[in-house]
Amino acid sequence: MLSRKVAAQLRDYETPFYLYDINLLRQTLESVVYESNKYNYKVHYAIKANNDDYLLSIIREYGIGIDCASGNEVRKAIESGFDPKTVVYAGVGKRDKEIRYALEQEILAINCESIEELKVVNALAAEMGKMADVGLRVNPDIDPKTNRCIDTGQADSKFGISYEEILDNVDLIRSLENINIIGIHIHIGSQIRELHVFENMCNKANAIVEKLESLGFSFRIVDVGGGLGINYDVPENEPIPNFASLFAIVHEHLNVEGKEVHFEFGRSLVGECGELITSVLFNKTTATGRRLLIIDASMTELIRPMLYGSYHNIENITSQEERTTKYTVVGTACESTDVFDENVSLKRSQRGDLLAIKSAGAYGRSMASQYNMHDLPGAVYSDQLGK
Repeated sequence: MLSRKVAAQLRDYETPFYLYDINLLRQTLESVVYESNKYNYKVHYAIKANNDDYLLSIIREYGIGIDCASGNEVRKAIESGFDPKTVVYAGVGKRDKEIRYALEQEILAINCESIEELKVVNALAAEMGKMADVGLRVNPDIDPKTNRCIDTGQADSKFGISYEEILDNVDLIRSLENINIIGIHIHIGSQIRELHVFENMCNKANAIVEKLESLGFSFRIVDVGGGLGINYDVPENEPIPNFASLFAIVHEHLNVEGKEVHFEFGRSLVGECGELITSVLFNKTTATGRRLLIIDASMTELIRPMLYGSYHNIENITSQEERTTKYTVVGTACESTDVFDENVSLKRSQRGDLLAIKSAGAYGRSMASQYNMHDLPGAVYSDQLGK
């Protein structure tokens, strides 16, 4: 990864910080655009993964839309120069003021996740003299074979409207005069590495669209979400996710001829381009003989390992030692769960060495906090190193 190549230059920056490989980001964007254009698919970037201003400016260059999960994300997308007609807005708990803002901006679609939300959007649109373009987010009840913390498509999930509830409320939905239902939205989860799961999703989508259109609905858009995973284990082996295989699977199995097919990618676009760079503060051995490597990053900079039990590859990028030692890498937060990895083999590490925590471009800096009054982490971009 990039950090190993530019380790000497990174000494000039105060740790911890995020290092972004802009060349890799551009290669990833070029790949997703090239592969999606084969089928005329539409791609949106899930801004929750990373809302960094500079990264957004680059993503915008490639004609990609934005997928939002909050009103402030919608505002960020608009203020960052994205065309409102490429912005979609999902989320189970939209506030009235957020819905009003989305309606004012005339975004592509508000993806509604409950019957009551549909009624609220209809009422607010009527108050404003607007017609709301809406997608029905349907819960397809599919096991995405991923971490349960980021599984969004099984029957008991808080996300989406159950298919059965939609069938029970067809007349009510069609009676909402200020709603224009333009699409179906299905999202089954995140960090999906078993691509056959997407076949199941397509089959469910086919059945849902066919049934609802037989009941009088008409859809222009089928939004199949995202969820394509990245290689956290050995990121060097797969720096760019396999968009080609995913799109080929969807093309083969999704039978919605004449409709726009939309995708929402977050992690797969920015995950591998980011690394968290941190310094070793202290070595310490516990009474049980466990060797701790205490670094100046913590769960306040990257919470995924503590929140999800997620794995990130860690490398000492400045040690000149040939020998390796097994460490438990821990952060500075006043929490026992502030552990990045246990029993990880690293080059013998000492105070001042730089470590790179890899595959941290998604859900890293965007989930950072100031717990313990920590400073928020900064960012360094590869195309600005040394400037």
